[in-house]
Amino acid sequence: SLSSPPSGDVVDIYQREFLALRDRLHAAEQESLKRSKELNLVLEEIKRALSEKQALRDINRTWSSLSDETKLKLWNITNKNVLHLPTIFHHLPHLLSKENSLQPAVHVGQGRTGVSVVMGIPSVKREVHSYLTDTLNSLISELTQQEKEDSVIVVLIAETDPQYTAGVAENIKNLFPKEIHSGLLEVISPSPHFYPDFSHLRESFGDPKERVRWRTKQNLDYCFLMMYAQSKGIYYVQLEDDIVAKPNYLSTMKNFALQQPSEEWMILEFSQLGFIGKMFKSLDLSLIVEFILMFYKDKPIDWLLDHILWVKVCNPEKDAKHCDRQKANLRIRFKPSLFQHVGTHSSLAGKIQKLKDKDFGKQALRKEHVNPPAEVSTSLKTYQHFTLEKAYLREDFFWAFTPTAGDFIRFRFFKPLRIERPVLEGFFFRSGNIEHPEDKLFNTTVEVLPFDSLQSDKEALQEGRGAVVKYRRTADGYFQIGSFSKGVAEGEVDPSFGPLEAIRLSIQTDSPVWIILSEVSRAPSA
Repeated sequence: SLSSPPSGDVVDIYQREFLALRDRLHAAEQESLKRSKELNLVLEEIKRALSEKQALRDINRTWSSLSDETKLKLWNITNKNVLHLPTIFHHLPHLLSKENSLQPAVHVGQGRTGVSVVMGIPSVKREVHSYLTDTLNSLISELTQQEKEDSVIVVLIAETDPQYTAGVAENIKNLFPKEIHSGLLEVISPSPHFYPDFSHLRESFGDPKERVRWRTKQNLDYCFLMMYAQSKGIYYVQLEDDIVAKPNYLSTMKNFALQQPSEEWMILEFSQLGFIGKMFKSLDLSLIVEFILMFYKDKPIDWLLDHILWVKVCNPEKDAKHCDRQKANLRIRFKPSLFQHVGTHSSLAGKIQKLKDKDFGKQALRKEHVNPPAEVSTSLKTYQHFTLEKAYLREDFFWAFTPTAGDFIRFRFFKPLRIERPVLEGFFFRSGNIEHPEDKLFNTTVEVLPFDSLQSDKEALQEGRGAVVKYRRTADGYFQIGSFSKGVAEGEVDPSFGPLEAIRLSIQTDSPVWIILSEVSRAPSA
């Protein structure tokens, strides 16, 4: 039979169970205390949050009464960074007052990015007449379908009256629904809290207070547009809301930018008036915006842009002419102008302006045409800064010392230049200019090099074409297709040559004078 455990063992068992139960109760008590503390902490957090919410209301009332300088100091003190880097708030400390001060109040469009060219148009309320609709019609009508897909037009309604901005935005949506839907056209307006108090501006340069306010706000309008546009495309073009554009203006600007021999340029100008038709690389916009913000209350935009160039390249120990030459490498002018100013009623109340770009109406160098990208070279010695590159890009003329027999000027295309029927590619070269009419090319031939001259000969013989065969051929494979007469060479290139690799001007005899090549063009024949 089973025997019962001794009484001493039973006591030990109960004692161990009792101790284990006591430990569990103690642990439960500790856990309860822990949970109680956590609940108390949560309760305290809720009380503190409610208290802070009320305090925040009080702080906001106090904050709004603080000066901008005090707000900026408090922001710096509470900032956790060791180094306090300059930001937009240092130049516009009032932006700290409102959380949405840098957010557009109106934003219409698809937010398109990744394009080649972004065009920015600031528009303000005019007392007499608005030109904005006409400007948009002109810009959009001169774009091809491909250009419409590779660009963005951003209209900034630079006003803070919500009723006015909403009305203008709605009008644009109704007039240009297709362009809004496709992403070509966007409309924005700044937050009412974006602009500072303009009532304490210092008068300068003899301008009355109203004009100082106008130009100061204008600087901020440009900055807002640039900040919005900088991430959208490769190039940014500043326009105005009272202009008309020439045909092919977008491809002309884009090609001119791509043809620049270096990336040093900062501004490409496609109009000589004000801030119209100024192209920037989007990568440069941050620098430009920061510079403008530093001095937005002090000077107008055109002066500030010139100061940026001066800071970048001018040597204080050199004279003004040297400075101008250095700045000319950063600020490059395209002629003729692609945009004309049409407005007569300025955005500055009461001001009538009849500004016209004299270069806009001028006939382009032969035709509205940009030369295809090419490597230019010459055996001639260039005079000063009058380089062949500038002549080819139509920025200036090419000026060289006296040529001798065997000298040449060559344009070798990066991509073979196709000559196709029914439109034949023409050539036009003009030597000499108004100031130096005698510096012309004499006894100089125009020669072309087919992309594959041997294949061109073979195909011509097989197809019975005599065009290629009838031209005189040089030892190095060029064909002579024309010559200079009275300083000018012009004509058509026969399509029998096929794609062209290069065009060359060959000087056959010694010349008694220097030479100027003032015009280089290959436009389609009329």
